Amino acid sequence: MSGLAKAFREKLERAATVGTLSVKADTLSGDGTRKWLFDIGGGSAIETVFIPEETRGTLCVSTQAGCAMECVFCSTGRQGFRRNLSTAEIIFQLWRAERVLRASGGARAGHRVITNVVLMGMGEPLLNLDNLLPALRLMLDDDAYGLARRRVTVSTSGIVPMMDRLAAECPVALAVSLHAAYDELRDRLMPVNRKYSLASLLAACRRYSARSPRDFITFEYVMLAGVNDGERDAAALIALLSDVPSKVNLIPFNPFERSGFSRSTSDVIKRFNDRLNVAGILTTTRRTRGDDIDAACGQLAGRVAFR
Repeated sequence: MSGLAKAFREKLERAATVGTLSVKADTLSGDGTRKWLFDIGGGSAIETVFIPEETRGTLCVSTQAGCAMECVFCSTGRQGFRRNLSTAEIIFQLWRAERVLRASGGARAGHRVITNVVLMGMGEPLLNLDNLLPALRLMLDDDAYGLARRRVTVSTSGIVPMMDRLAAECPVALAVSLHAAYDELRDRLMPVNRKYSLASLLAACRRYSARSPRDFITFEYVMLAGVNDGERDAAALIALLSDVPSKVNLIPFNPFERSGFSRSTSDVIKRFNDRLNVAGILTTTRRTRGDDIDAACGQLAGRVAFR
C-alpha cells in the first residue's frame, strides 16, 4: 500500500494482520439454507447461516462464541460462553458469505446476494457492543456494504443500558427476545429478566422506537408447549405491548437433545397468532428453516464439540 505514509505502514506491520478464518464445515439444507462453521482458534468455533428467499437473502451472523445468557430453551446457551468476537470476525462472516454465494452463482446481475443481515446468531450482541458498533457501521457505509438501516437487525435478550447506547450511536432495526409476558415466567426462562424486568425492558423499547429506522420493534416469542402458549399468555402479551409499536414473530420451538421442552402444536400456534392479530398486534409465525442441519433458531453450535 504505497499510498500510505512509510511510518504508518510500519505501524500497521507491527500491529495488524490480514487473514481469514478457516472453514470447518459448509453445510447445505434441503430447503436451501446454508450454514458455515468457522474456526476462531483456541478450540472455539462460530456458525453463520444464510437463508435464501424469493425476494431477499438473509444472513444470520454471530457476535460471540457461545453465549452467557443461559436461556433455558436455547441450545447455544447450553454451550456456555467462550469469548467475544472482534469487529473483524463479525464482519468476516458477511465478507465470506458474500464472496462464496456470488462465486456459486447466487447473485443475479444488478442484485445483491445478501439483502438483510440479522445479528441473531451465537451470543448476545449487546454484550459485545464495542466490537459490534464498528461492524454495523461497515455494513451501513456506502463505501463498504451499503445496507439500509432497516435491513440490519440486532437481536437482544434485553440488555437495557446497551439498548439505549445502540439507539444513540447506531440505531438499526431491533428485535427483542421476549418469550414470556410476565416476570415470573420470564425469570425462569431467561435469567436476564431478574436484572432487567419486563417493565424496564418495555420502557427501553419505547425509547428505542423514537430512533428506530422501522416504525415497530420486533418481539420474538418461542412457542413452548404448555409453558407460554395458553390463553393467559396471549392476553398478558397483548396487554404488555399495548403502548409499544410492535410486530410479534412467533417461533415454533426447535428441539434439541435433553431440552426438556416440546413445540406447541400447529393448531395452538395458529390460535395464538390469530388472537394477537385480532387484538391489533401484527403477528407472524416464522417458518422453520435449516433444522435438518441444526441451523434453525436456537440450534446454532448445538452439536459442536469444542476441542
